[in-house]
Amino acid sequence: MAKAASSKRASTKKDATAAPPPTPNRPRPPEPKRHKADKAEMLEYYRQMLLIRRFEERAGQLYGLGLIGGFCHLYIGQEAVAIGLQTALDPDKDSVITGYRDHGHMLAYGIDPKIIMAELTGREAGISKGKGGSMHMFSVEHKFYGGHGIVGAQVPLGTGLAFKHKYDGDGGVCLAYFGDGAANQGQVYEAFNMASLWKLPIIFVIENNQYAMGTSVNRSSAEDQLYKRGESFRIPGLQIDGMDVLAVRGAATTALEWVRGGNGPILLELKTYRYRGHSMSDPAKYRSRDEVQAVRDKSDPIEAIKRELEKAGVSEDELKEIDKDIRQIVVEAADFAEQSPEPDPSELYTDVLVESY
Repeated sequence: MAKAASSKRASTKKDATAAPPPTPNRPRPPEPKRHKADKAEMLEYYRQMLLIRRFEERAGQLYGLGLIGGFCHLYIGQEAVAIGLQTALDPDKDSVITGYRDHGHMLAYGIDPKIIMAELTGREAGISKGKGGSMHMFSVEHKFYGGHGIVGAQVPLGTGLAFKHKYDGDGGVCLAYFGDGAANQGQVYEAFNMASLWKLPIIFVIENNQYAMGTSVNRSSAEDQLYKRGESFRIPGLQIDGMDVLAVRGAATTALEWVRGGNGPILLELKTYRYRGHSMSDPAKYRSRDEVQAVRDKSDPIEAIKRELEKAGVSEDELKEIDKDIRQIVVEAADFAEQSPEPDPSELYTDVLVESY
């Protein structure tokens, strides 16, 4: 009897292991492949990421000197996300919207560093006439719709942009960024629901830099695998190494093919890391210096693409020359900002309403 029971258990175990995996009951995009870039393309990624890094370093200096006021959230460490995604977009028709850590996204969309720095310093020549500052930049011309200071507010607004793309039939896609902290906002899920119901052309991007304002994601989120957050709305999710610009670029291709193919939204979780505090006023005591340095040593996105370039035959001298050129661009941007006048007081009463009353 015992032998028969043992044999039955063995048979059951064998049958269970032989069972095929369950078939998904909804379509999904394929797993992204790491982008294969030639030397010229990698050099451009290196140049653009370095521009963001040097720009943000200079912005931090100007903040320390009192030339930038209010809040200032730097993008240092996350450069591969904006560059990997936005180099895949069509700037003539695709729109971008993000939160208040927005300088890097503007630079990634080809907006002049001078007018961004002028905005940071509250000057008339700034992209929002000096009235938006670090967190509230905006450019209809460049299809960059902010820069939003309310956590998660850009997600329903981005869904509205996607609705406009679909309504107009212009072939455009909206790229809507938000962070791991904003991923717990209720308005995010209302937007997910509508985007999925209406099959809107939107790529939701969670820039998971691990700490939101100062609490680690695994302490603040019951489901810390954030790419799964769209599943109950039938939005497929992908988790990507956000410190590898070629992995991000490959994911962008997959996501754009999915959305442009009429399949509705997709959710990308980019695992990334910020080296500075949440803002310039954050001492970041919730993590150790050793942790930050370990990420810099092992995963820095700019150092990673440098290694790829060295394998492709680019010399150290060529890379140093690019760095020299970028530093000059940033110096000129800072000089332009410092020499530009502040807005006239009458500007307080402009741009309040679209219409005049």
